[in-house]
Amino acid sequence: MSYIGSTPANKLVTSSDMEDGIVTTAKIANDAATADKIANAVNSAITANTSKISSVAWQSSIVTASTITVVAGRGYWINTTSNACTITLPSSASVGDQLIFVDYARKWGTNAVTINTNSLKFQGNTSPNPIYNTSGQSVTLVYSGSTQGWIPTVDDDVTLETPQLYAASMLIVAGGASGGAGGHGGGGGAGGFRTSTQNLTPGTAYTVTVGDGGASKTSDGVGINGSNSSVSGSGITTITSAGGGGGAGNGVLAIAGGSGGGGAGGGTTAGADGNTPSTSPSQGNDGGNADHSSGNYATGGGGGAGAVGVNGNGAAGGAGGAGTANSITGSSVTRAGGGGGSTHSDGTGGPQGAGGAGGGGAGARDSNATAGTVNTGGGGGGASGDNNGSSGGGGKGVVILSVPTAKYSTTITGSPTVTTSGNNTIMKFTGSGSYTA
Repeated sequence: MSYIGSTPANKLVTSSDMEDGIVTTAKIANDAATADKIANAVNSAITANTSKISSVAWQSSIVTASTITVVAGRGYWINTTSNACTITLPSSASVGDQLIFVDYARKWGTNAVTINTNSLKFQGNTSPNPIYNTSGQSVTLVYSGSTQGWIPTVDDDVTLETPQLYAASMLIVAGGASGGAGGHGGGGGAGGFRTSTQNLTPGTAYTVTVGDGGASKTSDGVGINGSNSSVSGSGITTITSAGGGGGAGNGVLAIAGGSGGGGAGGGTTAGADGNTPSTSPSQGNDGGNADHSSGNYATGGGGGAGAVGVNGNGAAGGAGGAGTANSITGSSVTRAGGGGGSTHSDGTGGPQGAGGAGGGGAGARDSNATAGTVNTGGGGGGASGDNNGSSGGGGKGVVILSVPTAKYSTTITGSPTVTTSGNNTIMKFTGSGSYTA
């Protein structure tokens, strides 16, 4: 018996070299394999595969323009030393088409390259346009077909360059103002109350600022405005709510703000009217006026997000304007009520104004007024009684963000309270911080 392993290298395997019943001549294809036929088959396979490898023609001109439309099968040197560059890809492409872009001067980190996909998909998405902003970066794109479109096979950071935006609901309430104090203090205005829905970009940090309430007034004078609250970040419109307007002091006009402060009483010569909210856009209401009739000392209530402050009447201080209800947390909560107006001991002893629904503080007579509720943006109550009491301080503001739970990143600063409602995750910021989408 002769085995194939011992057969001379140049001899063909024949039936006489094999055991009976194992391999028969009928099982051997005609024209047994020879070294020449094997070599020919290998060469044919290499030739076929080589024809599928796309070559890239490197362009000799350095691209310095701010825009360029490119052609598949080419490599481009992109120099952004002087300006950013937008590269428009071909409007049609075939599977296997390639493009290569290289940061010629290592300046993409200063002036970025934006890819205009020209209606074709990029990493499976049609928007936003990819941006490459790493100095020294090179990018190789290969067209994979209509389902996923252009796919980077080399981009140095393996990043999804078409992050999908997602909507966030926002409630931004500024700090409320303190009421006026001394002889005839009006109620403090509530902090500005604004809502917004905007699209966030994954990986982008958004800054949240929560405004403080205006400090209590311990001496005769107009109340102190609250501080602004805001949400800002790249790619969104900054939303700012204005702090509430301070309540009027004895003969001193109330201050405009997110909602206006209430007016001061004191008769026809010492009276001062309430003031208006900040305008454009509207985010609150006017403060009420004092009763200027001779011998009356009733002051006006501060404006609220949902209603104007009530005017003083005879000896009765005006109530603060009501706040506005909102269900961003999953349940209805009213915020940003105005502070109540005060009455003076020399008057007929009428009641002080109630704080507006939504955190407004009550006014006072010969005692300390009530502060606006913390993290509602409520205005503080006005104080009266010949410097025998302090006005109520304004309530600190609040910012609330609601995002789809499936998109929530968990990357936050400032220690907001995080809850869920339905399909959304809610971040309640009671102090300044940030959220990275």
